[in-house]
Amino acid sequence: MTNATEHRLSRSLRATSLGVVINSLLAAGKITAGVAGHSQALIADGIESLADILSSVIVWRGLVVAATPEDENHPYGHGKAEAVATGIVAVLLVAAAIWIAAESIHQIITPHQTPAPYTLAVLIAVIAIKESLFRRVLQTGHEVESTAVKGDAWHHRSDAITSLAAAIGIIIALVGGPGYEWADDVAALLAAVVIAWNGIRIGRPAMDELMDAAAPADFRQQISTLAASVPEVACVEKCIVRRHGYWFYVDLHVHVDPEMTVARSHAVAHEVKDRLRVELPRIRDVLIHIEPSRKTSAARLSE
Repeated sequence: MTNATEHRLSRSLRATSLGVVINSLLAAGKITAGVAGHSQALIADGIESLADILSSVIVWRGLVVAATPEDENHPYGHGKAEAVATGIVAVLLVAAAIWIAAESIHQIITPHQTPAPYTLAVLIAVIAIKESLFRRVLQTGHEVESTAVKGDAWHHRSDAITSLAAAIGIIIALVGGPGYEWADDVAALLAAVVIAWNGIRIGRPAMDELMDAAAPADFRQQISTLAASVPEVACVEKCIVRRHGYWFYVDLHVHVDPEMTVARSHAVAHEVKDRLRVELPRIRDVLIHIEPSRKTSAARLSE
């Protein structure tokens, strides 16, 4: 494992571990306050925090597996473990949303007590903590370019949204008085919709990576331009790039002079590979297929 990989893994794990600790404390506090204060939204919020803990553990394990070096059975490494972890987190978000929605609907049609006023103070504190945690983890996710860490961050944001919705519902229930107990549950139901949307949103990039979707067009164009700038490269015909966790793997069809020796064309291919890996450090490997340049062949036939 390189120093850069170790540094990336260390930062990712620190962010994930922080989430586990904070969510453990928040889940216990919210569920206890929700049961004692008769707030279904706060209880649902606490359950969502438990899901956050599970998702953070999954992300933690995914990051560790993704950093494992290549072996005989996984010649391209284990980078896609990050995408798998992100996909599981997305499924957990959607599952949590369905559970919260079902429980909220049940509570709407079932008479119950108005939430206690102190549950509102609990939620305000939770919102501040979770939003701060979201911003910190998301920043780390962007800096280490990890879809798994970003997904974990959005799970924290979903928790903050759930808490905000619960707070609004409790305010309506407290201000409205008897007959407005349903506001707490409607707030939880609306939060469930937002959580489900976040789950789908973070799950799509993970599925793209697992399905070997093409890298962004501007990144592929940058690779083609760099490869074509190598002396004796006539042109680049194909540029296929796929993501594998943090890394990118590149397949290129490079055109060279058809009269060039095998040894020289091999050397040119290595020059292309070396330049790409130096200029774009996230490229892990480059597979180059040498093609005879049609333009050079046509020019020689016309002489």
